[in-house]
Amino acid sequence: MSDQSQDIINEYKDQIRILKQEVAELQDAGKSKDAANKRCLQKLEYANTDLEKSTNKVKELEKKLKEEKATAKMMYEHP
Repeated sequence: MSDQSQDIINEYKDQIRILKQEVAELQDAGKSKDAANKRCLQKLEYANTDLEKSTNKVKELEKKLKEEKATAKMMYEHP
């Protein structure tokens, strides 16, 4: 094999090594982003749950307030 052929082979090997490193770095970056997305989704799910609980509590308190106002109105009108 000539020196020129050996140089080309070595250059290709270097390129393959560099590309493998880039692929590994991109895979690591993808894994990090996936983990960040999962954490964000989990926070969103917790926020949704809290919002639903708060909404139900507000509805419950509004109903109770309405009932108490009706009771107070009846007592005021019919002592």
